[in-house]
Amino acid sequence: MKKLLIAPALATLLVCCASAQLTLPLGGIPPSDPSAKKTKPTSKTLTGTVTDKGDKPIPGAVVYLKNMKTLAVKSFFAEKDGTYRFPQLSLNTDYEVYAEKDSKKSSTKSVSQFDDRFNPTINLTIDLIQ
Repeated sequence: MKKLLIAPALATLLVCCASAQLTLPLGGIPPSDPSAKKTKPTSKTLTGTVTDKGDKPIPGAVVYLKNMKTLAVKSFFAEKDGTYRFPQLSLNTDYEVYAEKDSKKSSTKSVSQFDDRFNPTINLTIDLIQ
């Protein structure tokens, strides 16, 4: 007797679900705005400005960037407005950066691999009057 009641109940359930026309994509429920899908950057870009103690830009200062894994050093001449830029830095590497001009050197600053900013800014100051 129980077998006779189970089959019609199951059939009724299937008919109800089919009439509701519930459709879900194979990947689950889509996000509210598919175009808002954000991609995670694969590298960092370090920028900053080299200035003197009076906050005046120092064009032509040499900015050094040292990769602490490989110990490779890159350099960049500061622009007319004192800015510098090191693009495409590894996310999993620590870096040290400092600037020099006329045998004077700024303090050394660090960019940690644990810094989650993809565009960190480090300003460097050189005391040219020593």
